[in-house]
Amino acid sequence: MFGSAIRNIIKSSQNAAKFEAICAQCRHIRANRSIQSEADTIKSIDVATKPNDKELEPAPEHSSAVALDFGSREAHVPSFNLAAYVNSSSTLQQLVSLGVDLHSIERRKGLGEFVLRLDFEKNIKPCLSFLADQGIAPDDFGKMVTKNPLLFKEDLDDLQTRVEYLKSKRFSDEARQRIFTQNPFWLMFSTKRVDRRLGYFQKEFRLSGHDLRLMATKEPNLITYNMEHLRKSVFTLREEMGFSARELQSLIVRKPRLMMIRPDDLVERFSYIHKDMGLPHSQIVQCAELLASREFRLRERHEFLKLLGRAQYDPQKDLYISPRTIVLGNNFYFVRNVAKSDLETFDLFLKTR
Repeated sequence: MFGSAIRNIIKSSQNAAKFEAICAQCRHIRANRSIQSEADTIKSIDVATKPNDKELEPAPEHSSAVALDFGSREAHVPSFNLAAYVNSSSTLQQLVSLGVDLHSIERRKGLGEFVLRLDFEKNIKPCLSFLADQGIAPDDFGKMVTKNPLLFKEDLDDLQTRVEYLKSKRFSDEARQRIFTQNPFWLMFSTKRVDRRLGYFQKEFRLSGHDLRLMATKEPNLITYNMEHLRKSVFTLREEMGFSARELQSLIVRKPRLMMIRPDDLVERFSYIHKDMGLPHSQIVQCAELLASREFRLRERHEFLKLLGRAQYDPQKDLYISPRTIVLGNNFYFVRNVAKSDLETFDLFLKTR
């Protein structure tokens, strides 16, 4: 028994020694990691584009695709400022002349290095020519590239296929131009994926072809938005707010951007409009702009009208004020044209409320 106790003590001592050795190795590894160069931290390209759009990440480019002449300067000097390369890169100079915001691009992980590897004649010019053929104005190129420079890695045949798909769905030239300008990520979605998205909205809200095209053209970002968010928004509008199927259909066509607002914010705004302002569902549908406005703005203006005795939203009664006008324009417009008062009185009200 005594011998067994001795063996246990020896075993515990050996384990402690092993544990101490492992800890020493971990400390050594952490010390080495802390002095790694900044260049190692930007090797992976994990481009953040749109919610739930993992397939839009750029594929690694071949080293021969670098279209820059840095002279004695290395092409991969770690930098998070594309402006440092503009004088040495004709590609960046061309992008700047188009109105591209390089600062906006470099803030998104991996995009700065991706843009540095592009050759203007080989990668960029053909894509811009394609956009011009679709009726996109050159003045809009800068905004489109700023939003989605990954467009330059797409195959032109794929882009043409996606345009032909929209034509087959009877999207007009003007509608397609607006869609591509407002949401250039649309061109990176395969036709099957876009078709599933459009089918979801048509089935969920029982939309006609005309209403579906109208909704997609009004808010192009909606079709490529995060589907989980969209489903939560549908549940909130239908179950938590109590809109009927017909009301929901009309609401979405009138103001499709509502689907992209945080559900909690929608509930907060609806609660104030429905309970405090006393508007029924039918009137909210007719004035969908109310749900798209911030709650504090609604509260300020409604309470000011209430103080003046002008918060009367029933069209069957005298002194009727359209709820839509409450959220139109700046404070000067609201005070002069809706409240029929002056800015001094409104400012005093805001300070004392």
